[in-house]
Amino acid sequence: MLKYKTEMNEETKEKIIKEFLPYIKYTAYRLSWKLPPHVTVDDLISVGLMGLMDALQRFEPGKVKLKTYAELRIKGSMIDELRATAWIPRSMRKKIDEINGAREKLEKKHGRMPDDTEVAKSLKMPLDEYYRILQYAVSASPIRIEDFKTNKYNDSELNLSECIADPSSKNPLEVLEEKDVKEKLAVLIESLPEKEKLVLSLYYYEELTMQEIGKVLSITESRVCQIHSQALVKLKSKLQWAR
Repeated sequence: MLKYKTEMNEETKEKIIKEFLPYIKYTAYRLSWKLPPHVTVDDLISVGLMGLMDALQRFEPGKVKLKTYAELRIKGSMIDELRATAWIPRSMRKKIDEINGAREKLEKKHGRMPDDTEVAKSLKMPLDEYYRILQYAVSASPIRIEDFKTNKYNDSELNLSECIADPSSKNPLEVLEEKDVKEKLAVLIESLPEKEKLVLSLYYYEELTMQEIGKVLSITESRVCQIHSQALVKLKSKLQWAR
C-alpha cells in the first residue's frame, strides 16, 4: 500500500484511484442485488469514486490507516445512495420480502409457481392486504425506457426493447386471418363478371375516380357507381357464405 499525505498532486490521486478501483467495483457488485430499477451498478461505482475522493480530502495521517478509512467511506457512500434512492419504506420492504420468501418456499414444496391465494394463506395474510402490498411494490418501482434499450447482463443477447409489444401491430392470428380473407377475396373477385372486375381494378388498384373510370369505359359516372356497388354487395355476400 502506498504512503499518503494530506496534500497530494493529481498523479498521486490517480494512482490511489487505480489502487482502490477493484475494491469499488467489487463493493458495487456486492450491493447490486439491492438496486432499485432506476439505479445501475455504474451509478454505484461513480458514488464509490466520489466517496474515495471525499476520503482523500478528509484523511488525516496518523489517526487511522488510509485503506481502512477509504474503504469505509466508499461503502458508506454507496449505502447512503441506496437509502436516498429507496422508494419503499423499510416496513413495506420487509412485507414484500416475506411474500417473496413464502412464494419461493411454496414453489420448492409443490414444484410449481403458487397462486396468490396460496401465498397469502401461508402468510396468514388477508388477500386484499396481499394485493395492496404487491400493488405498492409495483407502483414504487419507477421504470425508464432506457432500461429496455440495453442488456442488463453481459451473458444475455436479449434486448428487452424488442420484447415490448407494438400496440399498432397485428398479432400472428390477425395476420393469418387477414391473409386468409385476402386469398378468398381474390378467388371471389375472379368469379365476378368482367365489367365488375374491371371497375374494381381501376378504382382500387389504379386509383381512378368514378368519373375517370366512366370515361375509360365510355359509360356515365352514375353507371360506374352502380357497377361498383353491385360488385361490393356480391363480394360481401359471397365472403360471408365462404366463411
